[in-house]
Amino acid sequence: QVQLVESGGGSVQAGGSLRLSCASSGYQHEPNCMAWFRQAPGKEREGVAAFRAGAGTVVYADSVKGRFTISQDSATKNAVYLEMSSLKPEDTAMYYCAADLIPPTVECDIIAIIFAYWGQGIQVNVSE
Repeated sequence: QVQLVESGGGSVQAGGSLRLSCASSGYQHEPNCMAWFRQAPGKEREGVAAFRAGAGTVVYADSVKGRFTISQDSATKNAVYLEMSSLKPEDTAMYYCAADLIPPTVECDIIAIIFAYWGQGIQVNVSE
């Protein structure tokens, strides 16, 4: 059974930094596309960043470009990180990691329907 577990969330003041981690296990085949999404209260789920293993290509939402960095653990390929800096109150949300093995014809993007596997989420709060 595939499991994704997020960690590293918490509360921080605006301008601060946090690093989210997502550890996953249970795959029959290692995923090649991993991503982070978030959902703020009363808002729809929003794609934040996606990473395609192997090619190393990344996609970011415009709202986080230049502030967030997604990466894969070089040793444990099933772990993915989200480094968040210059945090803003509008970054407050529940953050979810997602992963899947996708065909080469499918672009690894911050589109939720791509992903079959999801974590339970972790809260990030950014105060003024």
